[in-house]
Amino acid sequence: YLFYSMFGFQRTGDLAWAAGDNQTRGFLIGATSGRTTLAGEGLQHGDGHSHVLSSVIPNCKSYDPTFGYELATIFREGLKRMYEKRENIFYYITTMNENYPHPEMPKEKNTEEGILKGMYRFKEYNRNKKTKIQLLGSGAILREIIAAAEILEKDYKIDSNVWSVTSYNELRKEAMEVERYNLLNPDKAPKKNHIEKCLSSTEGPIVSATDYIRLNSDQIRPFIRKSFYSFGTDGYGRSDTR
Repeated sequence: YLFYSMFGFQRTGDLAWAAGDNQTRGFLIGATSGRTTLAGEGLQHGDGHSHVLSSVIPNCKSYDPTFGYELATIFREGLKRMYEKRENIFYYITTMNENYPHPEMPKEKNTEEGILKGMYRFKEYNRNKKTKIQLLGSGAILREIIAAAEILEKDYKIDSNVWSVTSYNELRKEAMEVERYNLLNPDKAPKKNHIEKCLSSTEGPIVSATDYIRLNSDQIRPFIRKSFYSFGTDGYGRSDTR
């Protein structure tokens, strides 16, 4: 089922909930996603919250990929889980409405695992070897995060790690599961969630930016023990620039 992402869960949310209740399998593809990606069409096309709405359906797995290899990895895993393993889940995947270069998958270990868990390091900017910041982005705004990292490195001598967050929803769900396990098993060594595994050993504050309202990325805030700030598109999205 392919649709403008603004016309999905906002218009047919009851049907999406019923699909989950009925253990439906399949892919929902929310095109032209993000509040700024189709701004010229008017506010009614400015999707800034579909991932917030999809997050309430327990068996809906939501992703906001940027690059082709991310999308391919998610589709392959979805087909495997739904049609080989016969899991009663379904996917909501948002896609963009822009032309831009698609790089090859980073060679770092566990990149595919990170894509599926919701987060992986896309690139390290380490020319200056001093001040560091962690930059998180997803979907339409990841490329703006990459541009910001290049400006910080060149003009302000600030190094950074750029993290592609393919799913804030999946990060939160996994972190909640780990939190519950640790609560129920105080006699065992505590587990670390994926967010902690990615960020606990890094330096500097964490900045997250998406094309959705700040609540989308704020949902991982309780699981981050460092200075965290989120940028989003709260309001009606009337800004003419990113």
